[in-house]
Parts: sequence; structure tokens; C-alpha cells
Amino acid sequence: MITLKENLLLLLNGQTPEYVPRYRLLWGVRPPILSGDRGPDGSGKDIFGVEFVNVPGTGPIQKPGFMLFDDITKWRDHIRTPDFTGVDWEAMAKPAIENWDPALPRTCGSTMGFFQAMYNFMGFTDALIAVAEEPEEVKELVNYLCDGFLSQAESFLKHYKPEFIWFADDIAAAHAPFVSMQTYHDIFGPVWRRFIKYFKDRGYPAVMHNCGLFEPFLDDVVDMGYNAWDPAQNINDLAAIKKKFGNKLMICGGMDTAAMLPYIDVTEEQVRAIVRNVLDELAPGGGYAFLSIAAGGGSLDNGNPIAGQRAEWARDEFEKIRWTYYQ
Repeated sequence: MITLKENLLLLLNGQTPEYVPRYRLLWGVRPPILSGDRGPDGSGKDIFGVEFVNVPGTGPIQKPGFMLFDDITKWRDHIRTPDFTGVDWEAMAKPAIENWDPALPRTCGSTMGFFQAMYNFMGFTDALIAVAEEPEEVKELVNYLCDGFLSQAESFLKHYKPEFIWFADDIAAAHAPFVSMQTYHDIFGPVWRRFIKYFKDRGYPAVMHNCGLFEPFLDDVVDMGYNAWDPAQNINDLAAIKKKFGNKLMICGGMDTAAMLPYIDVTEEQVRAIVRNVLDELAPGGGYAFLSIAAGGGSLDNGNPIAGQRAEWARDEFEKIRWTYYQ
């Protein structure tokens, strides 16, 4: 039997897997130097000085009330790309590589995209105001951030040896995107394209992470060369997306994540039925990977025993039926 990594990479490269692959957020390695002084729970200051706190049951968020600046025209006074001159990338990567399970896929990428960085710097409301009032300043900032990240890309590709690239930039809520499509095409789409082109030119498959109603962006994202999308929440028309893109886009997710929340009344049989229905709809023909709970690194349980139990039911049902679609 091929490994989980080999099976997932077949699908990620547009081929038919031996069985429905399992996917999670995030099978990744992150150079510790890119985390600033943030601890294992995500709290602390990042490399730009943004302060995060860990909220039990939710995870790390920007510290309430924190701002690096509130005027987008002043971003140059506060944002500097860190200088990693002299960093021993080989030594830094060695523990991660030596301890990695070779049966699992390994990815590198950005866990904070350009839109996300903006609202971490200046708060969500002020970031959206900046997009509306000072689009040229926003454009310069996000491209500066992209330049800084790509300046380190050669080093982490060489030393961390990923199988694919993962990029996250949540730009949509449950009912609509946070920005207009015109703004997206003017500001964020071009920088997403420039970012991923670096890796696609070097032969790496790429996964786009975006929660919420992300369907309006998919034509552009597939055209950029992204091979997969997570967490593919079921507020999008996933059946229509699967029909449209086929194996060009690996759909990772599709679960009714609300059913996993502890304050929703859901039975074991309902959870198992959700898994069966999602796989019946999305798995045949390829182009689908199972992601049991689409949040919080692949799990919404965050220590809650009720949600944790539901996640286990979902995983167990998946394991029972994952072989039945490609026989």
C-alpha cells in the first residue's frame, strides 16, 4: 500500500489516488525564526511586533485593542522586513527534517497572508477603511510583504524540502467576501499570483487556504496555478465546483463544520451520515481529500470533549469507507 503522502500527492498532481486521501491543516514545517517570540500556543509577538494572545477554544488572535499603526500612510514607519543575514538555515531545519514522519507530506508556506497581515497590523475595521480610502498605499504594503517573504523562499525550499506550498489569506466571511471583486483584482489577486508564481516556476504544487464563501475567487485562483483549496466549507456550492474544475482543483473539506460544534445537538449517526454524504458527492472521480474538521489546524475540538468525540466519529467513518471509491 502506498503511503498517505504518496496517495495525497497523486491527487494534488491531478491523478487518481488509490483511496480517498486524508488531509489536515497543516502538514507543515515553519522555520522558528519566522515566528518571532510566539510560543507553542501562538501567544507572543510575531516578527513584525504584532502581539497575539491565545483564547481557549479558539486559538491565537491579535491582542484586543492592539495596533502597530492606525494610518496606512505611515506603514513604512512601523513595518520592516526582518534581516535574516547570517542565519544558519541548515542547522535550523535539521531537527524538523530528522523528526519528520516520511509517510506524511511536508509543506512550507505562509500562515499569514497579505490581507490578514494588514488587519493584524491595524485592526480589522481600520484595515478595511484603508483598502477603501488608500488603495495605492495598501498595494505598496502588500507587495513589500511579498518581497520580504520571497527573499527567504530559496533558503527554506532548499533546507526544509517541502512537497507542496501552502498559502493562507482568509478574505471571505460566511456570506460574502470582505472586499469587492474589483478591489480583489486590483490589489490582492495580483500579489497572490506573484507570490505563488515563484513556487510554480520551480515545480511545486500549491494549496490555497481560505475559509468562508470563497467560490467567487476560484476561477482566478485555479488560473494562478493553485492545485488545491482548503477548507472548502459547505457554504460554497462544492458539487458545482467539483463539476467545473474536476481534478484541476483538489477540494479539501466539504464537511458541515457547525455539526461538530459542542453547542449544536448532533447524534453520532448524523455525524457519520454527513461524512458518507460528503464523500458520495465529492470523492468519485478524484479531486477530493477528506478534512474532518475545517478549522484550528484540522480540528475544532480544542480540548472540548464533545467536539472531540464528534471529530473521532467523523474520522472513524472516513476510515471505514475511504477505500470504496476507487476500486
